[in-house]
Amino acid sequence: MNALITGATKGIGRAIAFKLAEAGYHLAICARSPTELADLCTVLQSQFPDVEVYARATDCGDLQDLRVFAEEAHSQLGHIGTLINNVGIYIPATLLDESEGVLEQQMQVNVYAAHELSRFFGKKMRAAGAGHIVIICSVAGIEPVVAAGSYSVTKYALMGLTRVLREELKPAGVKVTAIIPGATLTHSWEGTSIAPEHFIQPEDIATCVLTCLQMSVGATIDEIVVRPHSSSF
Repeated sequence: MNALITGATKGIGRAIAFKLAEAGYHLAICARSPTELADLCTVLQSQFPDVEVYARATDCGDLQDLRVFAEEAHSQLGHIGTLINNVGIYIPATLLDESEGVLEQQMQVNVYAAHELSRFFGKKMRAAGAGHIVIICSVAGIEPVVAAGSYSVTKYALMGLTRVLREELKPAGVKVTAIIPGATLTHSWEGTSIAPEHFIQPEDIATCVLTCLQMSVGATIDEIVVRPHSSSF
């Protein structure tokens, strides 16, 4: 089993990498920092010596760079039956007061990267008659966050991409799942005074991903919404 994960060195992506490696998946992973990628590879291969890991420093906002990663991952590992579109950036600002280019920057990473990889691997999965695309979305894509206006717009777009892909690939036996987390304790919340127990943990999302992948052939999970249990946050 081969899986590709974008944005794999931090937060949710890192937790998914460990969860899938533990389950025996060979991995293709990317992130911008070559140092962080090398460190992650060392840990993964130390803990899971039977797991093959292909890593490439990649700017997911650069579609040409992303295509190279996709092609090399396919060449190195062979058919990739699981795609985890995880990478994303969060720039908090209201729509009317944000700086120029904020929407474009977030669209490039949050939406265009997922679109590019889903097309690349979706065609291969369709030809194979099987596969699973998991897209890490956000509750901001179903309930807009005014303080993060353009971010919310990109997450609504990501939900649309997920639903279109699902209907297009369903006849070919390819599954498409949206994981929709609320506030998750990642580096985006660094420095917060809010107690950790008021957040979702990245490992919670990784568990959701693996659960979706382990369903029987005849079953699929379209969407999972995961929210902090605390009613005060």
